[in-house]
Amino acid sequence: MKVCILGAGALGCAIGATLSEAGHETWLLNRNAGHVQAINDHGLKVLDERGERAVKIRASTHADLIGAVDLVVVLVKSFHTAQAIAGAQALVGPDTLVLSLQNGLGQEDILAEAVGRDKVLAGKTYVGGVLLAPGVIRAGVAGKHTYIGELDGSLSDRVQAIADAFNGAGLATTVSENIVGTMWDKLLVNVATGALTGITRLTYGQLYSEPLLKAVSLAAVAEAIAVATAAGVQLSLTNPGAAWNLAAEGLPAAFKTSMLQSLEKGSVTEIDFINGSVVRWGQRHGVPTPVNETLVACIKGIERAMTDHHQQEEAKS
Repeated sequence: MKVCILGAGALGCAIGATLSEAGHETWLLNRNAGHVQAINDHGLKVLDERGERAVKIRASTHADLIGAVDLVVVLVKSFHTAQAIAGAQALVGPDTLVLSLQNGLGQEDILAEAVGRDKVLAGKTYVGGVLLAPGVIRAGVAGKHTYIGELDGSLSDRVQAIADAFNGAGLATTVSENIVGTMWDKLLVNVATGALTGITRLTYGQLYSEPLLKAVSLAAVAEAIAVATAAGVQLSLTNPGAAWNLAAEGLPAAFKTSMLQSLEKGSVTEIDFINGSVVRWGQRHGVPTPVNETLVACIKGIERAMTDHHQQEEAKS
């Protein structure tokens, strides 16, 4: 199978390396020229439970150099989805499938507009990765599950073929007949802690010792559950406390959510695709979401302050 990871940051590299080592023609597409150059010059250096090794894998900054592939795995930040797929049309041939493994909800609609809904698959992954340096990652693949499926919930041969390829490479993958429900389950976990840590700048150890913040989290998740229920989504997580507990499962006290990490780097967040998705679906189905609306507004305010500060600093220089 010829695969391209669109948005090959730490997570994309972790998945790409696993597929490449299993013999699949795997490409990493990333805008960072230094990252791509390091991979092409020295291989992708992977640190994981097996130790440290250099994985031979192809990397590029341009989709035109890769050409049409069998599968595009989309792992760009949610707010870059439209721009990324627009610049990667060379990857998409008549039989290409496009699989989003991104956080949140809504990217599948953006991808469908760009390539056609019949080509789009959705999924969620619990594989982890940390970028240590250009061309160097720490990966967490063993024991981490991935779920993929057709948007309409059908069990198709094409999804099963991808799952078989992933499982054969060591990526524990399950085909879901309820991928929208699976996506919502993951969304509930992100809703539980992401915005709260971004606003407060707290690590998990700090967050989970503050009862007032737990109460806000449970209220936000309860709203999301109510929205999903009104939309007819079948959830596995139906108790706000379960999402709160699951969010911290197996993670150290020093853990920082991706939303907090984005803000610490001075980057905008994926809030529109997480709590913002709850608000949009709530409006669509007539369910009030005041807690999530407040969390979105607070994160947007922080992003605005960040942008204004950057502009002021640039004006001084």
